[in-house]
Amino acid sequence: MPLTWLLQHSLASFHRVLYGIRRVHCMELRHKFSIITSDSNFDIKNFTEDLSALMSCPPVSNITIKELHRVRLRSCCNATGVLYFTKQNTAVNDSIPYETNSKRSYKVNTEVHDMLPEEFPWSKRSLARCAVVGSGGILKNSSCGREIDIADYVIRFNMAPVNDSDVGLKTDLLTVNPSQLTRFKMMKVGPDPLVQRLSVYGNSSIIIPAFSYSYNTQLAINTLKVLRPIIPHQQIVFFSPSYLKKLAGLWKGRGLKATRLSTGFMLINVALELCDHVHVYGFWPFDINLQQQEVPHHYYDNVGPKRGVHSMPKEFLNLLQLHSQGALTLQIQPCS
Repeated sequence: MPLTWLLQHSLASFHRVLYGIRRVHCMELRHKFSIITSDSNFDIKNFTEDLSALMSCPPVSNITIKELHRVRLRSCCNATGVLYFTKQNTAVNDSIPYETNSKRSYKVNTEVHDMLPEEFPWSKRSLARCAVVGSGGILKNSSCGREIDIADYVIRFNMAPVNDSDVGLKTDLLTVNPSQLTRFKMMKVGPDPLVQRLSVYGNSSIIIPAFSYSYNTQLAINTLKVLRPIIPHQQIVFFSPSYLKKLAGLWKGRGLKATRLSTGFMLINVALELCDHVHVYGFWPFDINLQQQEVPHHYYDNVGPKRGVHSMPKEFLNLLQLHSQGALTLQIQPCS
C-alpha cells in the first residue's frame, strides 16, 4: 500500500475527526446561548470569549422556529396588517388610544385620514431577506455595507448616517423620533433642512411614533402636512400604538420588563413576522467588542445611551437566543 495513500487517508480521517469535534462544540454553544436569560450573571470577558466562538460557527436557519415566531407575532400583534395606520385599517372618527396613556385618545379627522397610505408596501411583494440596521459602534469599520444593501428590505433608525462601506445606502423603512423633528424647527425656518436630511434615504417610508405621547401628535401631523407635497415619493406613516402595546405585552410575558421596548427591538420583531430571513446588524449594548477592544456606543458618535428608558442588554440576550435557535442571524463581527 503506497505511503502517499496512507498519509492522505490519515489526513482525511483527521480532518473528519476535527470537523466532528467542531460540530459538537458549535451545537453545545448554540444550546448554551439559546437558553441564556436576562437574569443570568455573566463575566463580560468569559461572555465575549464564548460568543466569539459561537460566531465562528456556521450560522443555522431553522424554518420551524422561524414559523413558530411568525405565527406567534402575527396572532398577538399583526404587523402584517396594523403596524401603522392606512386607509384600509383606519376610518374617519376612529378613536386612537395613546400608547403610554390609554385614557387619552386622538379622533381621526378627514384631513388626517386623507393623508394615510392606501396599503402596506409588503401587501404586493414578498420579503425574502431583510436587514435591520442598528446604530451600534460595532458597525464601525465592519465592511458590512455591501451585504446590507443586497437585502430585499432594509430598516434603519433615527436618521442614522449611511455610507457604502460599513452600513450601506439602501433604506426601505426609516424611523424618525419626534424629538429629532423639534431640532429642525421646521415650522419656523422652513422644511428644507429636513427635506435635505431625508433625501439620502431615497424612496424609503418614514415611520413616526405620533401616538406614543400626546405632545408628539400635532408635531407629527404638521410634519406630514408640510412634507407630503414636497417629497411624495417618501411615504410618511404613523405607528399604531395598539401594535406597540401588544408587542410590549408579549415580551413582558416572556420576562423582558423595561420602561419601553427600544424601537430597534420592535422593528426586529416586525421583520421576524414579515420576512423569510432576518439579518440584524449594529445591535451591541456593551462598550467592548468580541476582541475585548473598546467600541463607541454609535458607529457615528460616542454619545451614551439614556439611562432607565430601554433595557438594551436584556434585549440583546433575547436576540442572542433567537440567533442560537436559528430564527435570525445576528451579525456582531466584521463582514467578510
